[in-house]
Amino acid sequence: MNHPLVLFDGVCNLCNGAVQFLIKHDKKEKLTFASLQSESGQKVLSEFGFPTDQLNSFIYVSNQRAYEKSDAALAICRELGGIFTLCTVFYIIPRKLRDKLYSWVSRNRYKWFGKQEQCVLPTPELRKRFLK
Repeated sequence: MNHPLVLFDGVCNLCNGAVQFLIKHDKKEKLTFASLQSESGQKVLSEFGFPTDQLNSFIYVSNQRAYEKSDAALAICRELGGIFTLCTVFYIIPRKLRDKLYSWVSRNRYKWFGKQEQCVLPTPELRKRFLK
């Protein structure tokens, strides 16, 4: 894997919004994406020892290391650079607390933001950044 990879819940409206945000702000097009439900997503989950049937966490893979939950979000902010590196100040909050908040949002994401019946397909110009 040459580019950092973001795995996301492909039917979650919040997750899809986050991916759209990342695409917009990843000016150097460093990030690639795959849904957790996709063949590629399932393969990466298995490779890093994550359960393939629990699709409730954002996963970020960079330099052969996988990050999940709040660590994934903060590592992505670092990768984006610029103003987003300011978010890394949240590392001062213990991971246990950050992940508790992350898990609370994750548990409620469908109720608050809704979900799609199937994964949203990327536009033709963005397909090169998505794994199948």
